[in-house]
Amino acid sequence: MSNLNPVPEISVAMITMNEEGAVALVIEQIKKVVPDAEILIVDSSKDRTAEIAESLGARVIKQFPPKGYGRAMELALRSAAGRVVVTLDCDNTYPAEIIPELVAAILGGGMDIIDASRLESKPQSMPLINYLANAGFAAIASVLFVRRLTDLHSGMRAYRKTVIDELKFDAGGPALPVDLLLIPLKLGYKVGNRFISYRDRIGVSTMDPLPSAWWTLKRILRTRFTPKDRLRMSAS
Repeated sequence: MSNLNPVPEISVAMITMNEEGAVALVIEQIKKVVPDAEILIVDSSKDRTAEIAESLGARVIKQFPPKGYGRAMELALRSAAGRVVVTLDCDNTYPAEIIPELVAAILGGGMDIIDASRLESKPQSMPLINYLANAGFAAIASVLFVRRLTDLHSGMRAYRKTVIDELKFDAGGPALPVDLLLIPLKLGYKVGNRFISYRDRIGVSTMDPLPSAWWTLKRILRTRFTPKDRLRMSAS
């Protein structure tokens, strides 16, 4: 008997809140390069973002009232069906055209995570204060983890789904991408890097920089000094 619901190779997961100005463009870009991918959106919008996404074939999970970026991203990552999960911001800042390259590095190249780093140099579209903060936190993490790291906060990464299923992380505060990079690194997974271009966003950023900075430092230190067995999900 044939499998009527085959597991997709790729899931592209996005978090949306009032992204109706960009969501159609981003979904079309994804479909152009990975037409068979599952496009999964966790949406907390008051506008037509979810309606537009569903009309274009995306799978939408509503999370309303909003529970924050971390809770939404956890839901997206845990719910994705693909063997590889690619995260992407839905504001047109990241290059969807490199998704096949990131996926190939995992399915064919033996990597477990590929971080699409924005910070080979300062992006024109990133304010100087944001760049300095990102570079500074990456430098701290590089020293503590004895590994050159450049972008702890990238919204674009490719993850092997079995790795996501093993990670135990705190989704309750800002800066979750820090945990999603450093915990696998500490656990010995193969983590690669690919520098990317970073474009001007469509829409307005909702990030609050001060809590994000505090949580970034907290996540770096907590991951570095937490025993490995406490960073893995318990066996069921």
